[in-house]
Amino acid sequence: MLDLLSNTQIEIELGKRLRDERLERNLTQEEVAGRSGLSRRTITAIENGEGSSLSSLITLLRGLGALPTLENFLPPRGPSPIALSRLREEPVRYHASKPRQPPAATPWKWGDER
Repeated sequence: MLDLLSNTQIEIELGKRLRDERLERNLTQEEVAGRSGLSRRTITAIENGEGSSLSSLITLLRGLGALPTLENFLPPRGPSPIALSRLREEPVRYHASKPRQPPAATPWKWGDER
């Protein structure tokens, strides 16, 4: 859905979602401002889709207690499927191992002899 919107429209949509998150947590803009260190005017601007810096967005998410949602935004990449398959493969053998020598034959004894 977002790929059909302009940057300005996406900013407006993100602002609405941030406002909804704040209201869901039953917080006023003043309370979020106190928690985050941002001014109430900055929070209003972000919620109205008037733009912000990335730092302000992160600070606002921290003030909302919603910073972990950034993990969903761009999750860390794991190893590629090719790298995983290489980890699972047996190492390629280039040489045969040498035959093992059987232990030297010793005469059999009962064990109670000295």
